[in-house]
Amino acid sequence: MEKLLTRLARQLDALDEASLMSLWSKYATVVSRFEPTRRWEEAALIFSLVQAKRWKNQLFNYYWAQQSRPAQGPPSRSASAPGPDRAPDFFLEPPAPSPTEKIRCRVLSFRPSGAARKDQGDHKPDKT
Repeated sequence: MEKLLTRLARQLDALDEASLMSLWSKYATVVSRFEPTRRWEEAALIFSLVQAKRWKNQLFNYYWAQQSRPAQGPPSRSASAPGPDRAPDFFLEPPAPSPTEKIRCRVLSFRPSGAARKDQGDHKPDKT
């Protein structure tokens, strides 16, 4: 599995971001109109791959800019700080627990955003 993912990553990295981004709105539109079909699933994966290439390049550029700056304090994380001074919004996973530790889990529910609920009439189930 890991070899397959590595091969896919290499193929994706060989593609030009600008060419991929020209497909962004097409696949964003398809994915935004959910339908339980293989076509929708493939579009969602393609959209994710386009996003992944873009995110990888942004992350690369951020770290490259950090390396080329003279030693300073940590970059600003304020909401008003523009572009390259802000660190990417992601966090590394904590280390895996030891086999004897209990792992606590929680189920995340996925609900439509407020705008999507308004489009659906924001119906609530009848209580009978």
